[in-house]
Amino acid sequence: MPPSCRSHQRVTPLAIIDFVKKLFSPPPPPRPEPEPQPVAPTWPRVYPRPEHIISRSHISDNALKVLGRLRQSGYQAYLVGGCVRDLLLGREPKDFDVVTDARPEEVREVFRNCRLVGRRFRLAHVYFGDEIVEVATFRSRSGEDSQGAHVHANGRILRDNAYGNIEDDAFRRDFTVNALYYNIEDFSVVDYVGGMDDHKAAILRLIGDDPEQRYREDPVRMLRAVRFAVKLGFSIHPDCAEPIPRLARLLGEIPPARLYDEMLKLFLGGYAVQTFEQLRQHGLFAALFPDTERCLGREPEGFPLTFLAKSLENTDQRIGAGKPVTPYFLFAALLWEPTRARAESLVAGGQNPLLAYQDAAGEVIARQVQRVAIPRTLTLPIRELWSLQPRLENTTGRAFRMLGHPRFRAAYDFLVLRAATGEADPDLADWWTRFQTASEAEQKAMTRTGRRQASARSKPRKRRNRAKSRKQDASTPTP
Repeated sequence: MPPSCRSHQRVTPLAIIDFVKKLFSPPPPPRPEPEPQPVAPTWPRVYPRPEHIISRSHISDNALKVLGRLRQSGYQAYLVGGCVRDLLLGREPKDFDVVTDARPEEVREVFRNCRLVGRRFRLAHVYFGDEIVEVATFRSRSGEDSQGAHVHANGRILRDNAYGNIEDDAFRRDFTVNALYYNIEDFSVVDYVGGMDDHKAAILRLIGDDPEQRYREDPVRMLRAVRFAVKLGFSIHPDCAEPIPRLARLLGEIPPARLYDEMLKLFLGGYAVQTFEQLRQHGLFAALFPDTERCLGREPEGFPLTFLAKSLENTDQRIGAGKPVTPYFLFAALLWEPTRARAESLVAGGQNPLLAYQDAAGEVIARQVQRVAIPRTLTLPIRELWSLQPRLENTTGRAFRMLGHPRFRAAYDFLVLRAATGEADPDLADWWTRFQTASEAEQKAMTRTGRRQASARSKPRKRRNRAKSRKQDASTPTP
């Protein structure tokens, strides 16, 4: 039957009610759209030239020569490490480090002015007069290749000449901000570990998920963390700062000669005061200078802390003014308090002050060189500087001899610092200040009267007639 001939279906009341309800009911709420899933970052991140401030005009010409010649020879070559980090901060790097896939022996074949150095890390130094461009080969992430990497039982790397690619090399570096690579080919910055984000946030973070393991591989990384944080004005990430006090003792396993080099970097960089505070805060200073730390602990608000802080502040001021700083003066200040305390103990026991300071110096230095090696070229001036402190208290005729002593100027500066912090007599420091600039006649007058007050000098003492005294002594009956 055709549709037109069909009979109409009967509509029930219930159907009509349902239709009306649907007609006047509110529309259903829209379905929430699914939240976008975070997209995992792709590595490496490449920051082209418009996204950073590094310019070739700020890079050493010799470093550019090394980069260019390695690439011309068919090798990869990048700037890496502290120079890239400092350039991104707008600072002038003190040196430029290059990393490449060429082995050290291959680098030497490219550059005649090259010398291979190091056992723990084999490096190539390319010499351009006084400037040295350091070239390293990409290191392996696993630490193993045909040569192998020798590792200590507690996880410390003793020798690491296992080579890899640039990505392996990035993950083998210590801090993310030190693992940024500048590509001279397209002027971009290559980032495998999120170093650019940490750089912008001023955060110092170790590469990897286990900071304790990274510190055990090389405990010196704890000192580097403090040095970089102070120098750059960065904060150490809490996960990286937490293990340091527990692992500070591992510095005792580092060769003392290597720690000496680290001390110079820590305290002669122009931030000695802040570095000292950070080392104490993280428990590292006690591992490096245990005798000094014990003295500071006994008198946290006394002369030792004030004198040492003043000495470090003076060091920073001299570096900031471009004046030379002698390492022996720095170590003399760092070790002065245990030496002074021991010498005073010996003097209290009846020993001559000059001999007491010599013996105390020998004891303190002998213990210290077991932690931080101090070359003999420094220990001798340190001993002389300390031994001159009690001799400076003699302001009579022997004062002329002191002016000719090769360590007089350093000993005088040391005395002035002690006087400024209340440890030594300010009048004594003032006397030596005036004595150096006085005329010969004034100097003779000063040595006759010494440091006596003007009121005392105004009343000259009566000289005893020695001949008359001898007659009186002879006529006096012996009991």
